[in-house]
Amino acid sequence: MGIRGSRYCDGVTETPEGTDARPDVPERAGLVLSALILGALVCNINLAAANVALPDIGDAFGASQTALNIVAVGCSLGLAMSVLYFGAIADRYGRKQLLMVGLALTIVASLLSAFSGSIEMLMASRLFTGIAAGMAFPTTLSLITALWHAGTGRTRAIAMWSGVSAMASVAGSIVAGLLLTIWWWGSAFLIAVPIAAIALVLVMIFVPAHIQESSEPVDHFGGVLSTLAVASLVLGISMVFAPGQVQVGVTLLIVGALLIGAFGWRQLRANNPLYDLHIARRRMFWVPATGGTIVFGSLMGALFVGQQYMQNILHYTTLEAGLAIIPSAVGLLVCAPLSARMLEARGSRFTMLVGYGFVFVGFLTTLMWNPNTTYPLVGFGFLAIGTGAAFAMTPASRALTESTPVRRVGMASATSDLQRDLGGSIMQAILGAILAGGFAVSFRRQIAAAGDTATISDTVTQALLASYASALHVADQYPQYRDQIIAAATHSMVTGAWAAYLVGAIAIVIGTIVVAVFLPSHEKEKELVASYEKADAADG
Repeated sequence: MGIRGSRYCDGVTETPEGTDARPDVPERAGLVLSALILGALVCNINLAAANVALPDIGDAFGASQTALNIVAVGCSLGLAMSVLYFGAIADRYGRKQLLMVGLALTIVASLLSAFSGSIEMLMASRLFTGIAAGMAFPTTLSLITALWHAGTGRTRAIAMWSGVSAMASVAGSIVAGLLLTIWWWGSAFLIAVPIAAIALVLVMIFVPAHIQESSEPVDHFGGVLSTLAVASLVLGISMVFAPGQVQVGVTLLIVGALLIGAFGWRQLRANNPLYDLHIARRRMFWVPATGGTIVFGSLMGALFVGQQYMQNILHYTTLEAGLAIIPSAVGLLVCAPLSARMLEARGSRFTMLVGYGFVFVGFLTTLMWNPNTTYPLVGFGFLAIGTGAAFAMTPASRALTESTPVRRVGMASATSDLQRDLGGSIMQAILGAILAGGFAVSFRRQIAAAGDTATISDTVTQALLASYASALHVADQYPQYRDQIIAAATHSMVTGAWAAYLVGAIAIVIGTIVVAVFLPSHEKEKELVASYEKADAADG
């Protein structure tokens, strides 16, 4: 296994195999970190940009709730399905180079999304946006790990990267809400364009290239299997609860499960596996990976459902709905450096459990929402969830990178990204599907209870069950029944959202149990990490 030489700005340091001659930090560390954080910020802004625009998109295209779910999950789906493959490609052929390609393609994909002429084109453009992010996002954490030596400096850099990256998901909704008050729905997808352009220039100028990259060949067959497996899994979850899509959803889930099995079989037998399962089964790898996936996915799921709830039920404007989640951004930014200090003092297990506690409190508040809920309860819920995510994500990301040798750090950074992207896409898909299913079931029951089943055509019934926006279109077509339709749609939306948030709270409880049972104490964690480093040095 070879490791290519490391280039630090103006000088070249040859790094022999099995040694680590890196400086503690790169030259112009502040500018390098700023460039990498901006690159990550672009990807996460695009993940959230659609959420606040969903009601306007649904109105513009008359889209079903399932179609809106796919628009919302499309970016995170594209990223999640490609991130493992692109992480390995970056390790082998150049992390900086793939980062620049991803940022450039993000500009193109964002423009295509903004000017989509149909809901189908928008869904495809969002998928393309995620694939571009899959090239850029994993390389940002890989470069931080390669450029900053293990220790306090790297922990703080990862905390800043993690906090700002997660905060960008919230900031995207805020800025999109502002734009949507003065512009059309497509403006939400233009936010990332100038930031991606600035990040591209900064990366090109300040970020060093070819830092301790691998010389191992890439398992392209494994990469294709991982891409198809994740795509089938997420799309299956998105559709399995949707009215009329159950058979398609189940089929996709079965295909996804078979592809995941084939991917695992391939990785156990490949000479140079894309995803080293021997590393992945380390306690300080798989437990933080699982815990981070659940907690960040819950954050994204809460924002996804919350945006629709605030605009459709609480009647917030797009700007008000964007501003309403500012407490999440405050919690993420303020608590990211606090989580780094707690992590150094108390370890990963304690810090992650603190984060899970805050997120659980946040979900309890969402279960109390109703059409008359005032903002203090809404804002407190988002503050608690954002705070919890800040405390949970830093230890999750650091544990992954410290459990993996630098030459394979693309695997760790890809897994860290999957926490956000696969976790986000799965939780958005699950909560979105529960929301859509709960809405449809509740509305159908109300139609049956009113005794109007025989007088309503199948076409109108399907439109009423499709989504809140679709039901409003029907109300406009039948003004004599407008009040009844809106009341039924409101009740159905509240029912579906409550069920979605209940599932989110259950997921947090499961994650808490996993972290509490399987993550070791602080001292044991240090011993495990040291043993990993010793084993990796011997292998190198």
